[in-house]
Amino acid sequence: MIIDNNILTILTFLPLAGALFILIVPGSDAIAKTNMRRIALVTTLATFALSLVMWGRFDPLDPGFQFVQNIEMITPGIGYRMGVDGISILFIVLTALLLPACILSCWKSVDVRVREYMVAFLVLETFMIGVFATLDLAVFYIFFEGGLIPMFLIIGVWGGKKRIQASYKFFFYTFTGSILLLLAIMAMYWEAGTLDIVQLLKYDFSPEMQFWLWIAFFASFAVKLPMWPLHRWLPEAHVEAPTAGSVILAAILLKMGGYGFLRFSLPMFPDASAYFADFVFFFSVVAIIATSLIALVQEDMKKLIAYSSVAHMGYVTMGIFAANQLGVQGAIFQMISHGLVSAALFLSVGVVYDRMHSREISAYGGLVERMPRYAVAFMIFTMANIGLPGTSGFVGEFLVLIGIFQVNIWVAAGAAFGIILSAGYGLWLYRRVIFGALEKESLKAILDLDRREVAILLPLAALIIFFGFYPAPILDATAASVAALVEQYAAGSGSGSGAGAGLVTTISGSGG
Repeated sequence: MIIDNNILTILTFLPLAGALFILIVPGSDAIAKTNMRRIALVTTLATFALSLVMWGRFDPLDPGFQFVQNIEMITPGIGYRMGVDGISILFIVLTALLLPACILSCWKSVDVRVREYMVAFLVLETFMIGVFATLDLAVFYIFFEGGLIPMFLIIGVWGGKKRIQASYKFFFYTFTGSILLLLAIMAMYWEAGTLDIVQLLKYDFSPEMQFWLWIAFFASFAVKLPMWPLHRWLPEAHVEAPTAGSVILAAILLKMGGYGFLRFSLPMFPDASAYFADFVFFFSVVAIIATSLIALVQEDMKKLIAYSSVAHMGYVTMGIFAANQLGVQGAIFQMISHGLVSAALFLSVGVVYDRMHSREISAYGGLVERMPRYAVAFMIFTMANIGLPGTSGFVGEFLVLIGIFQVNIWVAAGAAFGIILSAGYGLWLYRRVIFGALEKESLKAILDLDRREVAILLPLAALIIFFGFYPAPILDATAASVAALVEQYAAGSGSGSGAGAGLVTTISGSGG
């Protein structure tokens, strides 16, 4: 009972406790660095184990929030509130799963400022889990923006040659978008008298206020996701970030934007969401097709995967604003799957980069002759990225396509065309890196995956295949909460062909 009542607080701040412990580890020699890595690994493994305990005790039939903590602080209406439902719990588990892989991936490659590096990742984990666990909008904003600081340092200190430029671009893009979010949060508090998310979900904002609040929230979440054309910061950040930084960017930080749409935009501003749905569909289709075409001409592996991530997030926004059971569940499944697949792809790029110190596609070829285990793992991740049946990538895209087909056939057709393009750039990358003749002298002595790398990639490959054949654990966990969300949205927006009509009338009547 004590664990259940405090499990979210323990999950959120356990990584921070590990970071504080690393700060007091004496010395800076090789032994001290190894101890710091071990503390970080044990802390992240303990956090992951605790997240599985929480998932095991979670009741998927209950659409409400569970493991709730509620402590009033500062002023009435603003407090420390924690809780999870079927929409948020899986993102916490995903975050906790990937952090041990990040720590292991940099075990040998990062040997400068190891203490600071490990602390940055553990602090970042606290902020990321906090985003998905909090039930107070003010605390959400603190966690949401707080994660910028450690990621800014991870890119700017341990990144590539253009790391300073990339880190500043990442920070200013995402922080600028969130200024409007802060203003919207203040307006909601003045209007509703509370920032308790549970209470705000029940509050009926006027259609005109929904219009402006939706735009403010969209400005922040669309940059974080990121949606086209607000994605310009992402490819450069991925290219310059260290491998573990790219993993967290693609697998977790991008998902905060999608989570924000699900938690706030759709249920709190249903009229505005219905009004702007076609706008989101248009930019989602453009993102899928345009960034897939851009990915086809990339020569840097990381940049290709980065543009691929933008395209896949187009399916997420499309499914969310389809606002039906299949579309929303498909969007959540797609985010979880993409978290696994994108993490695995960036980790795979990190494997060969650690050996050759190059991400140029032209620097490779014929790796199957020297790295057969790597070729198999990279094949699984590539096939999942293009949505091959039998992998988790197929399930999410298939559900989204069915959901959006019920809303707009032409949008569904554009999304389906994007799948063809994803097969093009995915297979093109795999062929040039893995197949062909092993002609380059520098590759003839390259070594296959070692035990540490197998320990990182094998669980991800297993989960991608497992959820591809048996998606029930994810779909069952989200079903009740998604059903409640869709029902609330339909009741608030009027659903059907009249969705958003009240907002249109209000805007027209006010001269908008």
